[in-house]
Amino acid sequence: MIDRSSPEFVEALARGISVLEAFDAADPEMTLADLSRKLDMPIATVRRNVLTLEALGFIRRHNKHFLLAPRILSLGSSYLNAFGVEEAVMPELQRLTSLFGDAANMAVLDGMNVLYVAHISESRGVRRTASLGVTYPAFATSMGRVLLASLPPDDANGYFMDFNPVKLTDYTVTEEADLRDILADVRVKGYSITVDQLDYGITAIAVPVKDATGRTVCAINSSGYTPRLTSEELLQQRLPELRLAANRISQLFSRMPALLHSLTPAIGTLK
Repeated sequence: MIDRSSPEFVEALARGISVLEAFDAADPEMTLADLSRKLDMPIATVRRNVLTLEALGFIRRHNKHFLLAPRILSLGSSYLNAFGVEEAVMPELQRLTSLFGDAANMAVLDGMNVLYVAHISESRGVRRTASLGVTYPAFATSMGRVLLASLPPDDANGYFMDFNPVKLTDYTVTEEADLRDILADVRVKGYSITVDQLDYGITAIAVPVKDATGRTVCAINSSGYTPRLTSEELLQQRLPELRLAANRISQLFSRMPALLHSLTPAIGTLK
């Protein structure tokens, strides 16, 4: 993978993508000046990018404010359709939610975060919830810890070089030494359980999904409301079903190599 210093790197394209990524729940609508400040980008550069994206239909304007247009969803749906994510993953996630209720998810490691690429839920709680395309800090999630535990040593050390955690609840583990110990335990056991790490009321158990060589490609989990879950239920009921689901998804990779190649992390690319 090339880096930003390579002559093959297209800076203009990177700037356009960063403009799209700047819109979020905190800033759904922004002026050019707002975007310039948020991205630390010259306002003239922001203007060219915004107007180009507006012409392509990915951004709309309301008075002097700009916001994402519905067409942005086509980028995500193209991914799902191209790689058959729903065909490969959703039946197993649906099976898990049918067995246990609550929610089931699949995620990959995306820099310092986990990125949710599949999600299904029967919950209607007011606590923080996952959805397709959402990212959360890897260190505070069950799937994130599974994926971090599977990293090659150099990538793991690279992760901790940039480790700057925020305590999300009173229980969130933020000390590097403690997290390294947790990841070592996850590596041995082959699963991760988190309780009130990401948000109060969220308990989850996750396992890795591997390819034919044994390399971890992604992770799946089953999560629910903390007061209703016990360690015994997670280990005796959910863990065997999660491992069955992971095995079935892994077997599908042989029939869907494009999906496997898309999900598989590149060595040395944790940024």
